[in-house]
Amino acid sequence: MIAMAGMPKQRKYSREYLSLVFGRPATTQEVFHHFFAFEEALMQRLRIANGKHIECEYSPGSDDFRQWMENGGPVILGTMHVGASDMLGFQLAGKSQNPIYLVRQRVANSHDTEALSRRFGSALHFIWVNEPSEMLYALKEALETTSAVAIQCDRVEQGARTEVFEFLGSSRLFPFTIYHLALIFERPVLLSFGIPGANGLSQLYAAPRYSKIPGEPKEESLKRARDHFQGFLRLLESRLREDPYIWFNFLPLNPVSTPAPDSAK
Repeated sequence: MIAMAGMPKQRKYSREYLSLVFGRPATTQEVFHHFFAFEEALMQRLRIANGKHIECEYSPGSDDFRQWMENGGPVILGTMHVGASDMLGFQLAGKSQNPIYLVRQRVANSHDTEALSRRFGSALHFIWVNEPSEMLYALKEALETTSAVAIQCDRVEQGARTEVFEFLGSSRLFPFTIYHLALIFERPVLLSFGIPGANGLSQLYAAPRYSKIPGEPKEESLKRARDHFQGFLRLLESRLREDPYIWFNFLPLNPVSTPAPDSAK
C-alpha cells in the first residue's frame, strides 16, 4: 500500500492498463491487487537470490524450448516483463546446457541481480549498460559468444527497430530488433514468458522456434518473423485476459500506431 501511495504515475498506468483489459474503469482495489502481485514477484526474486529452488513446468506447445533446455545451443531468448519472466534467466541458470547472457541497463536497485549473478556463477552473465542507446552494442558483444542471450521484447525504448503488431485491441509498436539480430548472427529465436504458480512452481509458455532458412530472401524471413511475433503476442494476450495482474510494465502501454501495408495481421 505504501508503494502504491507513493507512485502516482505507476498507479495511473496500472489503472489505464487494467481498465483496457477489463473493458471498464478499474477500481482502486484492483490497482492495489496489481501492485501486490508485482511485489510478490520481487520477493520471489529475492528468495531465489538467497538460495530458493524454483521448478519450472512446461505448458503445451513449448516443445522447442524444452529441447533447447535439454540440448543447449546458441539461441536468442526473448521474454517480457510478465509474471516470473523477468526472472527467466535466473530460473534457467544452471539448468540449461550452456550459460546465459543478460544485457541489462544499470539502475540504482540492481543489487538483486548482482546477488543472483554471484549465486549462479559461470551459468549467468550480466552485461551492464548505462544508457538505452548502448544496448545494441552490448547485444552484439554477447552474440559473439557461443552462449544463449536473453532479451526483453516489450519496451519500445529498448529496441533499435520497431514494428506494429496487434495487442490488446489496437495496433501497437513493439521492439523487433531480436529478429534482425537472429538473421545477422544466424541464431534461432525462442520467445517465452513465465507465470508464477502455487508452491513456487512456475508455468512456462513458449512459442515454437524461429530459425533462419538458408537461401530464403530477407523479406520472406522477416515476414515469417512478423507472423511468429504476432502469434506470441496472441498467446500472451490470452493469458493476460485470464490473469491481468501478471503484466508488470507500470508504464504507458506500447504506443498505438498505424500498421504498414505488409505488417502482420
